[in-house]
Amino acid sequence: MVTVTDKAKDKIEHLMQDAGLDPSYFLRVSVQGGGCSGLSYKLDFDNEEKKGDQFFEDKGVRMALDMKSFLYLAGTELDFSDGLNGKGFNFHNPNASRTCGCGESFSV
Repeated sequence: MVTVTDKAKDKIEHLMQDAGLDPSYFLRVSVQGGGCSGLSYKLDFDNEEKKGDQFFEDKGVRMALDMKSFLYLAGTELDFSDGLNGKGFNFHNPNASRTCGCGESFSV
């Protein structure tokens, strides 16, 4: 399961509202090859279920992960930071053995 902090929840809801998305949309969280550590995180809004999707909900945020991404992201917390040291979504992934300096890619 992937969890979200209150700050991430607020930002996700704000982005969905700004984009005019209806409640059929959910957050698609995935892992793809790339980045300086080998794997990178990807966030999108989607409203189409794909074969093999795993659905989770935390704090009212509905998320879909494909099975491969789920294996890499189980137990991960999604956070949002808007401070001086960086702005954006952050993944606190207990499965990552190494991350890059910017935190946007990882390896296991």
